[in-house]
Amino acid sequence: MPILDPHSMEFFSRSAEQTRRVGMRLGGLLKIGDVVCLIGELGSGKTTLVQGIAAGWGSLDPVSSPTYVLVNVYRQLDEKRLYHLDAYRLGSALEAIDLDLDFMLATGPLVVEWAERVQEALPDERLKVTLAYIDDVRRNLTFSAQGRRSEEMLKALRQQLWSKT
Repeated sequence: MPILDPHSMEFFSRSAEQTRRVGMRLGGLLKIGDVVCLIGELGSGKTTLVQGIAAGWGSLDPVSSPTYVLVNVYRQLDEKRLYHLDAYRLGSALEAIDLDLDFMLATGPLVVEWAERVQEALPDERLKVTLAYIDDVRRNLTFSAQGRRSEEMLKALRQQLWSKT
């Protein structure tokens, strides 16, 4: 087990619902230009976490994995957008750039599944979430912040998850 640095946090989820609730907390923190990179094998809980992120952000749209369409766009009532990119089928970072990442980042937060496949196309400022399958219901989520804004999000998430109030 690696020892985490001050820029990281580990969370053990005991159910899909708990993973969604963690996602809801994170989603409520997102602002335009924020990038959340999700890394994990098939079945590790990435889409479940995104369901929570979208709900916490304020989307009423149903969340599904955008594997075949590449990008899903979720909207709030005021037309703000949250982008959900699935990089599994992309062959390179250039293919991600061709999807107009700059526009997405200028108009909403971006959540990227399989982010390790296109990391060269993503901004250096990002919150990375590595999800690991433990068993049929439990998952290990490791959050790692890169940059000032991601540090702020991680600090706020840590406070929400472990505050006694």
